[in-house]
Formats: sequence, C-alpha cells, structure tokens
Amino acid sequence: MPQYRRPRASGARIFFSVALAQRGSGLLLREIDQLRAAVVQTRNARPFGIDAFVVLPDHLHTVWTLPPGDSDFSVRWGAIKARFTRAVKTRETVGCNPTLQRSRSKIAKGDGGIWQRRFWEHHIRDEADFGVHVKYCWQDPVKHWLVARAADWPYSSIHRDIRLGLVGLEWAGSEIEGAFGE
Repeated sequence: MPQYRRPRASGARIFFSVALAQRGSGLLLREIDQLRAAVVQTRNARPFGIDAFVVLPDHLHTVWTLPPGDSDFSVRWGAIKARFTRAVKTRETVGCNPTLQRSRSKIAKGDGGIWQRRFWEHHIRDEADFGVHVKYCWQDPVKHWLVARAADWPYSSIHRDIRLGLVGLEWAGSEIEGAFGE
C-alpha cells in the first residue's frame, strides 16, 4: 500500500486540484450551491484563506492559505467532500444517478463514490509560484474551451479579485506552463 508523504508546513499556501470520480460529469456546476455551502461550513469549523478558486464541471482548483500553527489541509478536504456528498445524496437516488454509483472497493472503504479518493497538492514556494497558480485557476476555464475570457466564467474567484482591483476586467491571461494536477 502506498504511503503518501505530505509536507506539514504551518500557515502554508497550497494549490489543489480536486476531481470527481466520474470525469465528464457536470455535477459540480449542477450542485454549485451545495459545494459552496460545504466550503463555507468547513471554513467556519476550520478556518483557511481562499486566495483563488475555480469550479469546472468535473474538477476544481484552488489556492489556500492555512492559518499560522495549522497544517492540516487533508481534514479540510475530507470535510468538504463529505459535506458535499451528503448534501447531493439527499437530493438524488443512488440507483438513478451514475455519478453516485460506487464500486465494491468504494463501498468497503465507506467512500461516497462522487470524488476521486485523493487530490493533488502543490506547496507554493514563493510569490512568483503563487502568481502562476492563481492565474492558472483563472485561466483553466479558457483552457478547457468553456469561455473565451477568464472573466466570462461565473464560477471563479477572478470576479472577487476584479472587484478588489487586484486584476483588470480585461484580463485574459496567457498560456501558463507548469504541472497543475490534471
């Protein structure tokens, strides 16, 4: 069995890619309010900063800043995934929705069947690395041909950053090089 070694840096900034088990599903957009509620509830229980966030039909990317003295991002992701899964399962019947069907392995592990078991994370090294990952979040809907401009995608923190004056409305971004967990 693999042993996952994750850095445990207190107060770290971390980029995440988190995907649904069924790639190609549009569940995250259909249930965006449930996802938002799961994130809010988790932040209320275990605070963290959201520097960037983008939700696509079957995956999401985000950059978080953990509080000083705290390095436990895995518990937060477990809570977000569990809250979202519970909310969606109360709205849909498992037998009628292929997104919610589970393999024997997932049933044995108590996995709800919606999310991929793990997520990809990258600890931000410096300000340049931070900027690249925030821009990647903004640009991903364009990369996936969902919109022509980053500011046209409604499920992105770019709108908050435009309101705060951190980025101009005309920002379209350019191709961003790097490994982003897709």
